[in-house]
Amino acid sequence: MTGKNQKPNSLDARYAAFDILQRVEQGGYADRLLDHYLQRHPTMDLRERGLLTELVYGSLRLRGRLDFALALFSRQKLQRLEPGALRLLQLGAYQLLELDRIPSHAAVHATVELAHQLGLGRVAGLINGTLRTLERERATIAWPTPDNLRAYLLHVCSLPNWLAKELLRQFPNTESQALAEALTEAAPLTLRTNTLKTDRETLLAALAEAGHSARACRYVAEGIIVEKRAAQPLPGDQDGWYQVQDQASMLIAHLLAAQPGDKVLDACAAPGGKTTHIAALAGNQAQILALDKHPRRVELIHQGAARIGCQGIEAQCWDLTEKPDFLEPESFDRILVDAPCSGLGVLRRNPESRWSRQPSDIKALAELQQTILGQVAPLLRSGGHLLYSVCTFTTAETDAVVEAFLTTHPDFVQEDFRTLLPAEWLPLTTDTGSVRTLPHHHDGMDAFFVTKFIKK
Repeated sequence: MTGKNQKPNSLDARYAAFDILQRVEQGGYADRLLDHYLQRHPTMDLRERGLLTELVYGSLRLRGRLDFALALFSRQKLQRLEPGALRLLQLGAYQLLELDRIPSHAAVHATVELAHQLGLGRVAGLINGTLRTLERERATIAWPTPDNLRAYLLHVCSLPNWLAKELLRQFPNTESQALAEALTEAAPLTLRTNTLKTDRETLLAALAEAGHSARACRYVAEGIIVEKRAAQPLPGDQDGWYQVQDQASMLIAHLLAAQPGDKVLDACAAPGGKTTHIAALAGNQAQILALDKHPRRVELIHQGAARIGCQGIEAQCWDLTEKPDFLEPESFDRILVDAPCSGLGVLRRNPESRWSRQPSDIKALAELQQTILGQVAPLLRSGGHLLYSVCTFTTAETDAVVEAFLTTHPDFVQEDFRTLLPAEWLPLTTDTGSVRTLPHHHDGMDAFFVTKFIKK
């Protein structure tokens, strides 16, 4: 029986992926949409949930690669196809090219059936013909090689043209290739042990007992990378034993180095992972004010602190493009500005940013970052520490922001992390004394940039 007269099954991974991807095209965020969908459909089969996650993230990460292959075999130009048809072709192509465990005939059949169920029967023939030709001819595809690096970055590493240019401008060719390749891979599942409730060895043992394969992170003492998940849930979730957080993000609280008794401002705090880490490292003995401009995200900070068992955190809504008049000058010992940025260092986790970001965004974000730093600088006491971090690698949002801040704030100096960090962390530092992490060099962690200023 065909699906021509059937409605889509909301528990089917392919339909759910199509629905989420359509919403992403309308401006949604893949991670939030995926979490929301899984919460609304708790009875979805575990294998379907895994396939759904793979299809959403994979087809967004590799859209450029998929389109390159589809363009070779589609009798219509891809840019002329209606959006729903193109989305189905990309989902089908991802299964054919990237998922060995799904039989090719099943991938094609299921995609064509879904077209009928979605009311796209008028393009079912095109979808069927394109995918079947791709199935037969995929071994003949002449993929670009690194000898033609720009084409390789575009069509194999799935970067938009402007971002390929940015990598080639900023890094040597071998580094551009390695970073682009790393950003096509799935991000690791990394946990931060909540040291307020347990320790890493206990959590590692509990993970192993539940059938999960996990190992300790290389750099951060609380970090755990879950390399392979079992069918069982991760232990300790309800008890707040851990926080899902990338190892690069875990570095931030260590680099801020808040001490018991410190008064700390987390200027752009939501959803609060770094905030709770600061509290944990200070043994719940720091006084932390966490700000965010979105009221709903402020609530996430409250929820995260309660789950982890953090104390001393006050979360408040404030847009730091406005002067925070309610705060006393020179009233904080340490300030963290984990600033809004282009997010290019976390493309594995937010793959829609590959296609939604534009070069003009970089300039606007750099100006916003400088504004936020300028708003919080008067709040820091003399001798206090201001940490600036972004999850990106563009020069405009990293070194250029540092240079602009120091030029406009002569009462601050940049601290050299090379003189402060343990020997095992020195590979993370740059020749200007900042910290820069890259996934292909540093234990698979996200690409972050961090620097520290001291107020004279």
